[in-house]
Amino acid sequence: MTFDLQKSITILERTPETLTAMLQGIPKEWTHTNEGENTWSPYDVVGHLIVGEKTDWLVRTKIILSASENKRFVPFDRFAQLQEEQDTPISELLTEFTTLRNKNLKELTALQITDQDLMRTGIHPELGEVTLSQLLATWTAHDLGHIAQISRVMAKQYTNEVGPWKAYLTIIN
Repeated sequence: MTFDLQKSITILERTPETLTAMLQGIPKEWTHTNEGENTWSPYDVVGHLIVGEKTDWLVRTKIILSASENKRFVPFDRFAQLQEEQDTPISELLTEFTTLRNKNLKELTALQITDQDLMRTGIHPELGEVTLSQLLATWTAHDLGHIAQISRVMAKQYTNEVGPWKAYLTIIN
């Protein structure tokens, strides 16, 4: 599939409701357990997505589309959520994520991005030159990756409890 902004938006706009359906109102053991040292819980992932909404995707889109000659992106702190308040209920994080995502998608749509705009470039601090279409495709794949990550982390909570069925559960292995 080639990149299509409208197809990406159909995924991006569903991520908050998907995460809310998965995580809202379930016991804290599901949302705050990770896969071991230096891994993230579903709670951590939602925090990470919030930081991205505030400092990454739309900010970088605007840098690429700006008239400025400086197209260099500020490095993204992938672990910034770990420095935030850790007692905020996940329901509040999900609401914040939903609000930020809806605002960002409204702004993204208002930019009326053209096919020519999608070829415009910015400078990633590690990857070098990237196109707007690559950035927006990555935003979409990033969401899907974190949905899969949350599912995997949650499934692994029953690694022992599934008994011999573990052999059939690739999400656990």
